[in-house]
Amino acid sequence: MADKIGVYICTDCGIGDALNIEGLQKTVTSMRVPVCKTHEFLCSEDGVKLIKDDINNEGVNKVVIAACSARVNTDIFDFDPLKYVTERVNLREHVVWTQPAKDEKTQAMASDYVRMGITRAQKSSCPVPKIDETLTKTILVVGGGVSGMTAALEAANAGNQVIIVEKENELGGWAKKMKSPKVFPTKAPFTDLEPSRIDAKIEAVNNHGNITVHKSTKIDKVEGEPGRYKVTLKKNGNVEEIEIGTIILSTGWRPYDPNKLGHLGYGKFKNVITNVEMESLAASGTITRPSDGKVAKNVVFIQCAGSRDPEHLPYCSSVCCNVSLKQAKYVRDANPESGAFIIYKDMRTQGQYENFYKATQDDEGIFLTKGEVLSIDGTPDGSVFVEFDNQLLGKKMKIEADIVVLATGMVSSLVPENMEVNNLTPEYIGNIVRRQTTDGTIEELEPMPLVLNLKYRQGPELPHLKYGFPDSHFICFPYETRRTGIYTAGAVRHPMDAVQSASDGAGAALKAIQCIELTAQGKAVHPRSGDQTFPEFRLESCTQCRRCTVECPFGVLDEDEKGTPRENPYRCRRCGVCMGACPQRIISFKNYSVDMISAMIKSVEVPSEGDEPFIIALICENDAYPSIDMAGINQLNLNPNYRFISLRCLGGTNLVWIADALSGGVDGVLLIGCKYGDDYQCHFVKGSQMASERLGKVQETLSRLMLESGRVAQIQLAINEWDKLPKLLQEFSDKVKEFGPNPYKGF
Repeated sequence: MADKIGVYICTDCGIGDALNIEGLQKTVTSMRVPVCKTHEFLCSEDGVKLIKDDINNEGVNKVVIAACSARVNTDIFDFDPLKYVTERVNLREHVVWTQPAKDEKTQAMASDYVRMGITRAQKSSCPVPKIDETLTKTILVVGGGVSGMTAALEAANAGNQVIIVEKENELGGWAKKMKSPKVFPTKAPFTDLEPSRIDAKIEAVNNHGNITVHKSTKIDKVEGEPGRYKVTLKKNGNVEEIEIGTIILSTGWRPYDPNKLGHLGYGKFKNVITNVEMESLAASGTITRPSDGKVAKNVVFIQCAGSRDPEHLPYCSSVCCNVSLKQAKYVRDANPESGAFIIYKDMRTQGQYENFYKATQDDEGIFLTKGEVLSIDGTPDGSVFVEFDNQLLGKKMKIEADIVVLATGMVSSLVPENMEVNNLTPEYIGNIVRRQTTDGTIEELEPMPLVLNLKYRQGPELPHLKYGFPDSHFICFPYETRRTGIYTAGAVRHPMDAVQSASDGAGAALKAIQCIELTAQGKAVHPRSGDQTFPEFRLESCTQCRRCTVECPFGVLDEDEKGTPRENPYRCRRCGVCMGACPQRIISFKNYSVDMISAMIKSVEVPSEGDEPFIIALICENDAYPSIDMAGINQLNLNPNYRFISLRCLGGTNLVWIADALSGGVDGVLLIGCKYGDDYQCHFVKGSQMASERLGKVQETLSRLMLESGRVAQIQLAINEWDKLPKLLQEFSDKVKEFGPNPYKGF
């Protein structure tokens, strides 16, 4: 069927009052578009009917809606994406709500956006769905602790087949291993400890018809992609291969190594123990000294033992304060004549646990004080003296204790035991870990123990942050990792207690189910959920430069023996980073390509002269685009000499776009995208960072054009920083103005 574009211009929400609608219609006509109509309320029932009538009766199969933001009314302007191309032109938030009405520059901006919208529609085609009903929907849960068992139960209750792989010979993880007599409160008024229910959860898992449990089992390797994973299990030398749809990693945590805490008396005095050891000690109901079995009357708890310390664990494990409060109750319940002393840096009891903290404070035998431990000494009879600086009273004090309990922190199980957590940036080389020490020296460590043993070009385990927690967009998509179809739950992804781990397991189960259901329909998962496009490769033009395989944040591409990219399409999240990386421009999507953005840039009417620089801004759709929306909603005035072009991710920026813009007379190019680094918010994890690294190579392009490198820049913008936009845009404009007009202007 031949393409037939219809452009529909809304005049509501101030658009008709601010713009010359007839002028916009002339712009549309100049691009030889056969259908152009206006409506005073396009998102109304009559407005949508106008469009549908043209689709059904006039053969329109590419719809350009010049109205409000593409982020609103998506359900109203929902025409079958497999049959019709729909392109949104944002005249409301990005033009009339940020610019003065009836102004020449405002009209020019609107005309440019309409031209770009038509160009995008011309260069787009409908995706071809990849529906595969043969994909397996079985979910593999790695780790049988609280989070893993909860994930398994939730997925199984939803009708999915679940396989649990546990390396130990029993389920339950730390909750079972420590035989904790009590757990934190889970219901109002959140003041009293409750019995542990771990045995009931284990029984529920063992008796569930949809759950298969493999104990004393490890994973030998994981191959494939969502819906098509082949997982090899190994138990007692026997090997079994299973087919899996998605994977939930819930391998938990381990305590920080107390042997590194000699300055706090561990290993030196028998009655200095860890909070984990205290759980086992309390299991009998009587608290006795490890050295001689005498009943303990005075127990001192030292918080942040090695935590929040650059020499040990730089972070707070968030759970330790509650654990010490709980164990102080153990001491009091075991012997009403006993006393518990808690020396803390800060008490951190999140959420409803604050009520538990307050209830514990009311116990006359529990004493809490903010302080810094100065020294720990022992006596021949086993007593331990703790000297500390009491920061509430402003003086030094000494307490004689029968037992000293060190509240050690939690380390992700993904961190190999031979690695320090602090000051490391691990890099996977096969299964060898390299690290850079504080003095800059690169050390190669012993081969690390593998959990998943992924057969991915980019490494055998999940990429992780500097403290060993899995790398993901941890605010918007906390369960996802950089390996599509593999989700994390529980303390493996950040420190949490059993109650939080159970909730985390349920969340990960929902994401795993969502992934396999969408994948079977050929749809992407977060953040472009439902996207049915896939990258297409013209491999006959591939030079095997390997940039796409290296730069893809999600490990989509492996390589054949010649180095040619080999797709695993269901790993793809449709960010387009590979498209931006490819110097040959052989990668594209049905509705997103290098040629499309180049054509949009060329469709802009660059002023031949002017007092202010004319700038193209490439913006990410996840943070920058909605930030500009927010600026419009709040009626902020933005520089009228900018033209915003939305990208799926800045990581998809191809340097040819910058060359096209500058050679076409544009004075400057600004990239606006998500923040990156350890606290990044890039929805595609590394996309914004990739764009920054790619811009480091732009100097060559600019030198060839004999232009200043300062004409191109990138800024990081979080979605809640929309109020900074006017200043940021003006600052870059002022900087470009110093270089003078682009010498290519007018050619």
